Amino acid sequence: TEKFKKLKNEGNDFVKMGEYEEAANKYSECMKLNTEECTVYTNRALCYLKLYKYEEAKRDCDHVLQREDSNIKAFYRRALAYKGLQVRKKNTPGI
Repeated sequence: TEKFKKLKNEGNDFVKMGEYEEAANKYSECMKLNTEECTVYTNRALCYLKLYKYEEAKRDCDHVLQREDSNIKAFYRRALAYKGLQVRKKNTPGI
């Protein structure tokens, strides 16, 4: 759990610096150590939203909501992911 906390804190620091790709990688490493911790999924979803990876963000939020069906951050970030996917669909010809 010490390594988990260290990785999560490093991820949080990367978010504060706007380094979302690096932060997402740290949160992914956290998930290898503990798949039960929902905050790393919502944090990684935030990173994916910032990187315009809406499908990935939605997937992380779906994962959290299967475990915690009233997680507000997961609901909110999933809504942002859906919005991003809709905008992308509208702006991409032929879809």
